[in-house]
Amino acid sequence: MARLRGGRGMNPRPEEDARLGMAQAVARHALGWLVAANAVGLLLAAFLLWPDLNGGLAPLTYGRWVPLHLDWQLYGWCALPLVGGLLAWCGDVRDPAAVRHTRLALGAWSLALAAGGVAWLGGVASGKMFLEWHGWARPLLPVAMWLLWAVLAVHVWRRRRELTAGGWASRSGVLAFLFLVPGLLYWAAGREVYPSVNPDSGGATGARLLASTLGIVAIYGFLAEILGVTVTRRRAWFWGYMVFSVLICVAIEHGDASHHEPAQVAGLATLIGWLPLAWFYLRRGWGAPTARRWWAAAFGWWVALVVSGFWTFLPGISERMKYTNAMVGHAHLAMAGLVTSANFAVLAELRAVNSSRGFWLWQAACIFHVVALLGLGWLETGHAADLYFSSPWTQVFYAGRLAAGGAMLVVSVQWWRSVGCRGPSLVASPALAGECSKP
Repeated sequence: MARLRGGRGMNPRPEEDARLGMAQAVARHALGWLVAANAVGLLLAAFLLWPDLNGGLAPLTYGRWVPLHLDWQLYGWCALPLVGGLLAWCGDVRDPAAVRHTRLALGAWSLALAAGGVAWLGGVASGKMFLEWHGWARPLLPVAMWLLWAVLAVHVWRRRRELTAGGWASRSGVLAFLFLVPGLLYWAAGREVYPSVNPDSGGATGARLLASTLGIVAIYGFLAEILGVTVTRRRAWFWGYMVFSVLICVAIEHGDASHHEPAQVAGLATLIGWLPLAWFYLRRGWGAPTARRWWAAAFGWWVALVVSGFWTFLPGISERMKYTNAMVGHAHLAMAGLVTSANFAVLAELRAVNSSRGFWLWQAACIFHVVALLGLGWLETGHAADLYFSSPWTQVFYAGRLAAGGAMLVVSVQWWRSVGCRGPSLVASPALAGECSKP
């Protein structure tokens, strides 16, 4: 039984792969949605700087555009590079059918997002942040998710004779879990379903924040495993602490719970343990040299996210920061900082993009963007009238946000245009192909 070795030179048809390759298709769709969402974000920043624009574009005012920015970022840019990792793990990049099916699944996914944008601009929305799928648009993304699931399942089945017993079992288990996700998304989007809230701030409880963060850690921990960029001998520490964290999450109160309750604060504090573990787990395990700066940047944003998230949850701080621009800045820290850096690292591992372009401009613009919003949020509580009446000092912050958003849009367009400039190979590391055997 000869082992198949993955690597940069594995693909026997580089011309076809450059034209139709799975990684390239994923990058085009993912970065396309990043461009679209950033363009909407720039419009929203302009609305805040010049409120009279709302009247000129009515009824397509600020509230109609917000769901497009949020959901296109989450379900487009944030999600699709992870889909690329799954496709690399489940499919066979040497199979022309896998490329065609990938393009079909990605097309359906993007069509669902585009139709969702039409619905939200038309006022058809649930009113739930990141779960605005409502009315005729509610089933669109779940259907696209099931189509993607079918593509993954078909290609795992076609590889059943090549995969080792462990490779077959792990893929089957992941597929069984993923089959449930579209139905859960459809259910969660319903107006009759609403999560518990913090009665003293109106925001999320410590249990909810802990659970959602652990979900992100689990997703990227799993992705690092299948990309082969972890330090294998340190795996037990990482996943052992995951089990401990989940047990803590299960143990604390999951109903309406205040951030003044010690158990909520203590539960959220366990996230600090993930700071050294993430570095310990990935350090010297990074795959593609071009991805290393992105993994390092993702770790830096991860540290900032955990520390600032815990700090802003504390009594006295949460009351001042909740529902201000500071929370918008924290969201950008998570998505524009952490997730973008991690996702670009994934695309670089898949050899889908030229990762040397725009790195420093994006990081600098994102830092400026986050700092401007955090600063404005900290000040606005005591100066609500200044914010409402667009006092000059508040306009300085909003102008800075607009400039940073413009720089990020320029970089995202540059990234999208760079797709295909270098011949990609979806099998970036032996971890993706090394489980396969061939007679």
